Amino acid sequence: MSVDGGPEDERKTIGRGGAVRVGVEAASPTGPRAGARWAVRGRVPLLCAGALLLLLALVLAVPGLFTDHDPNATDVVRTFQAPGAGHLLGTDQLGRDVFARLVYGTRISVAVSAAATAIGVGGGALLGLLAAVGTNRADALLMRVVDVLMAFPETLLALLVVAVLGGGTLNVAVAIGLAGIPGYARLVRGQARLVLGSEYVDSAKVLGVPPWRYLLRHVLPNIGGSVVVLASIGSGAAIASGAGLSLLGLGPRPPQADWGSMVADGKDFLQTAWWISVAPGVLISLVVVAATAIGRHLQASAVR
Repeated sequence: MSVDGGPEDERKTIGRGGAVRVGVEAASPTGPRAGARWAVRGRVPLLCAGALLLLLALVLAVPGLFTDHDPNATDVVRTFQAPGAGHLLGTDQLGRDVFARLVYGTRISVAVSAAATAIGVGGGALLGLLAAVGTNRADALLMRVVDVLMAFPETLLALLVVAVLGGGTLNVAVAIGLAGIPGYARLVRGQARLVLGSEYVDSAKVLGVPPWRYLLRHVLPNIGGSVVVLASIGSGAAIASGAGLSLLGLGPRPPQADWGSMVADGKDFLQTAWWISVAPGVLISLVVVAATAIGRHLQASAVR
């Protein structure tokens, strides 16, 4: 027997070393699964901060809770008053209280985001399910339409819809919701086709279960998590899109205010009265980041 070992011994040695290495990798606390767990845990503080910010935005939407100022009351004597005790965030060019307008504008911004998300989810779910359960020709036709719509940015699609429907709070919400339908439809269609190809759905079909029943009992509950994740991220995008349309003058009619119109009101006075635009701008950024952070955390938890 050779001391230094022949090819067979070398293969055995490599085999043993490979087994040891595999064992160490599987048992290591820094493996792929452990890394995913640590990544999810690392997002917990960000998740808590995001949830707190969204809760604050919802609480701000409660009328009369934080301020008793009339958001539309003008006072030409107190125009461009800096933030202070009398006016927490100062006044604008018409002497209106910025904090009061920010509080009352929160209701409009949150309502637009919620309505747009509901329209996008509802329309996308319906379109995606129709594509998933329909014939191959219907599926191909619907998905080609979705692909064409997804080639355009959502804000551009929303602008096109507003150009047809006109401005205003309701039309902005409808426009943003319709622009978000293609993304939800693509997600629902893909997830639904995976579930429809599973064994328990095939068993339900063999037993003669009506399509609407296994769609409600099996398909929708299994795709709901993915839709919630996308809706969480989409709600933040809806707030940003609504603010952008209001910034262009397509949002609420004056003297009503939302965050975007407040930014537009102060954009010409940034050097002398920065607080008019900065306050709503900061709130928009924080809420969008918070909604995105919650959605990313839910996505990471689902992957784990």
